[in-house]
Amino acid sequence: MSKIIHPVAGVVALLTILTFWLSTALSEIFASVSVITTVKTTIPWGFFILIPALMAAGGTGFQLGKKMRGPVLAAKKKRMPFIAANGILILIPSALYLSSKAQAGAFDAGFYAVQALELLIGAVNITLLGLNLRDGLIMTGRLRRKAA
Repeated sequence: MSKIIHPVAGVVALLTILTFWLSTALSEIFASVSVITTVKTTIPWGFFILIPALMAAGGTGFQLGKKMRGPVLAAKKKRMPFIAANGILILIPSALYLSSKAQAGAFDAGFYAVQALELLIGAVNITLLGLNLRDGLIMTGRLRRKAA
């Protein structure tokens, strides 16, 4: 069952974070203040999808990883603490802060500084999760490694 849950949960988590990031970036560039406010106040509700998906991916990944060894798995395991720390220490607090600022209509320097940090760290997490997805595909034989 873990072999099914892990990739599904991982893809759901990655797509959710990517949706948060793209909706934020696109609304900031192209949309009105009311759309930005809607995006920023909706993102914390997405945590009800994201957090269980991350927990399922992490738990099943840990379970699957007990039976495996190798450099690809080691790389995945090495990335996970950074992904988790970025989410818990930066991304979730930033999203909650930005949501409250947007609801108050306070689009000030603090809002945009935290917004820039959130976009940067979000891009880092998208990259790290994407690398883990790639490595998972390599480990299952669905993707071949590039020759060095």
